[in-house]
Amino acid sequence: MDYTFHWAKMFTGEPATWMWEGFVTTMQISVIALICAMMLGIIICVLRMTPFKPLQWFSLAYTEFFRNTPLLVQIFFWYNASHFVIPTAINDWMNELYYWFPGPFTMFGHEFVGEWMLFNVELITGIIALTVYTSAFIAEEIRAGIFSIPKNQLEASRAVGLSFLQGYRYVILPQALRIVIPPLISQSLNLIKNSSLCMVIGVGEMMYQATQIESYHAMPFEAFTVALLIYLVISLVVSFCITMYNKHFMVQVMY
Repeated sequence: MDYTFHWAKMFTGEPATWMWEGFVTTMQISVIALICAMMLGIIICVLRMTPFKPLQWFSLAYTEFFRNTPLLVQIFFWYNASHFVIPTAINDWMNELYYWFPGPFTMFGHEFVGEWMLFNVELITGIIALTVYTSAFIAEEIRAGIFSIPKNQLEASRAVGLSFLQGYRYVILPQALRIVIPPLISQSLNLIKNSSLCMVIGVGEMMYQATQIESYHAMPFEAFTVALLIYLVISLVVSFCITMYNKHFMVQVMY
């Protein structure tokens, strides 16, 4: 094998800067998409549980459509076709969003000053695609958690004067969310890994930056190995969090 490894170059200069920027972008996409997916998933789940049939049909169609179509196809749809159906005002608003890139500090010989940066269309598209895709799975997991709560608790909340939505807000959802935290953490891990697909539309996350390092510095093995190890560390940390949660909290949840 005629290949010279250059591990030191991965942690200095341009490759290190690109990989750090990719890691930050990956975490930004993942955190924003996870928060939005959680809120949207809860809404879809509640709609699925309402006695109003049209809302049930809408939430069912939503979850089945986004769970049973490939995420890659959805990303291309939101990037290439969504602007034809989204109102112009919303498109203009999304093109004027900013986010904070961390700083000031120095890492790998490069100074990050800390600044507000404009969200690009690719980043927004990736967040939207990951949000709607993940929210469909989250809605079903929360729904499963709700089914694990005894039905008489909702009936009791109605008996003391709470409305349907108040019963879910104050009685059912707090218990269901506690039960489904482990699978929700697993969904957050899946979301982080799925964010690598956003490279196909030009989002500068870790896989995109690893590809850039391969192209410009001819270090394919080093670049993709570092990216793989970063994803592995993230996965192990999330798995550890699930284990500790199950060990210390889930033992108390019994009906």
